[in-house]
Amino acid sequence: MKPSARSPAVAGRFYAATPGKLQKELEQLFQQAKPPQCDNVRAIISPHAGYIFSGSVAASAFNQVDAGKKYERIFVIGSSHQVRLKGAAVYTVGDYRTPLGDINVDTRFAEQLVCACPDLFVPDSDAHNVEHSLEVQLPFLQHVLGTDLTIVPIVIGTSEALTCKKIAKALAPYFTPENLFVISTDFSHYPQYADAVQVDTVTKNAILSNDPEILLKTLQGNAGGHIPGLSTSLCGWTSVLTLLYMTSGKEALKYIAIDYKNSGDAVEFNDKEQVVGYWAIAVCDTEFQFSGRERSLLRELARRSVESVVLTKKRLLLHPGEFPPALHQHCGAFVTLRQNQKLRGCIGRMEADVPLFELVSDMAAAAALYDDRFPPVDKNDLKDLDMEITVLSPLTLIRDIHQIELGKHGILVKSGGRSGVFLPQVATETGWSLEEFLGHCSRDKAGLGWEGWKSARIYTFTGQVF
Repeated sequence: MKPSARSPAVAGRFYAATPGKLQKELEQLFQQAKPPQCDNVRAIISPHAGYIFSGSVAASAFNQVDAGKKYERIFVIGSSHQVRLKGAAVYTVGDYRTPLGDINVDTRFAEQLVCACPDLFVPDSDAHNVEHSLEVQLPFLQHVLGTDLTIVPIVIGTSEALTCKKIAKALAPYFTPENLFVISTDFSHYPQYADAVQVDTVTKNAILSNDPEILLKTLQGNAGGHIPGLSTSLCGWTSVLTLLYMTSGKEALKYIAIDYKNSGDAVEFNDKEQVVGYWAIAVCDTEFQFSGRERSLLRELARRSVESVVLTKKRLLLHPGEFPPALHQHCGAFVTLRQNQKLRGCIGRMEADVPLFELVSDMAAAAALYDDRFPPVDKNDLKDLDMEITVLSPLTLIRDIHQIELGKHGILVKSGGRSGVFLPQVATETGWSLEEFLGHCSRDKAGLGWEGWKSARIYTFTGQVF
């Protein structure tokens, strides 16, 4: 028999205790929230105070989550307000309950964590039973993703940075696109309003650096800054630090500040003397991630688009509802055609104002008919035609060419209205050195001469190739 679910500890105090009132409360908070500002969210940092104080900021954080995605596991991590532990407590004895219903806990996975790392994880349900930092996040998850969820609740009880680093190492294999991490923390506690805004900005900037050492030094500086009333500048610092240890050094991951308020903004209380700060922050993957099904849909779409313009002289009719949310993203893409392993056409855009599925369809048709280096594709070419789709990340302006990793980065060389592009795979296919990669792009693609790149703006990007 499955154990009974953990009952809500702060329903009726931090948020409404009945389903109807809680649902209405959440709807109002999401109406006040910031809209989605990034794609491919891998983690969010969300506050855990009463909804009247921090609820709209929390809603802004959860608004970044892809509502159409089915996550394998959602790791909900908070720092303990009640108990001290050498490591972290994983919930292993049942589900979590909110007024909106029960949420499945992956207790088997939790037990595996305990067995694999007994010096870091303990099956301590007492650390969870009265802890509010995880509980207040769950109704937001249910509102955005529905009731079919699987969570792994973790309460961090250590105050040792080295232990957080070890916990991060144990969890890092699960920091993948299939999973979501929800990190629970408030920011400054009890300074005056203006001081809170200032110190919370400093702490937020340290988190955005994606550098755990910068965060630790910043927290130490805040504590030594003699700010009146400040008891902590980040109550869940161990949870945030654990996240930073998982993400640090990964160039594709970007921290984005979404929304800020402090308790002094709650008009019902209007207390500006002793406030608590709240930030919503998202960790986004700037390298687009697509499932096998999504890749197959794009490949099939490219082929059908080419066949349509070649055989019927008409563009393929598209039905947006047939494509999943990931393919509605706006990003650059190139479609490359090869015939008998030789280039037959390649056209794309670095950026786009249309959904990805529409861009791929357009670029496939254009590569077949309008690449002026080749004659248009005809029906006799179709049987020998291979198609390659490259979906591009956002552009990054670089200051040092040694930031370019051959085979990983594509380049855009731009100067005086001229520009040239090489996709990441060009360096691999040609075996060029970095200087050759830049020289050929500058001379052959941008028309700037072999050394024109030296005075041009150089942008890098990554690409997923299907």
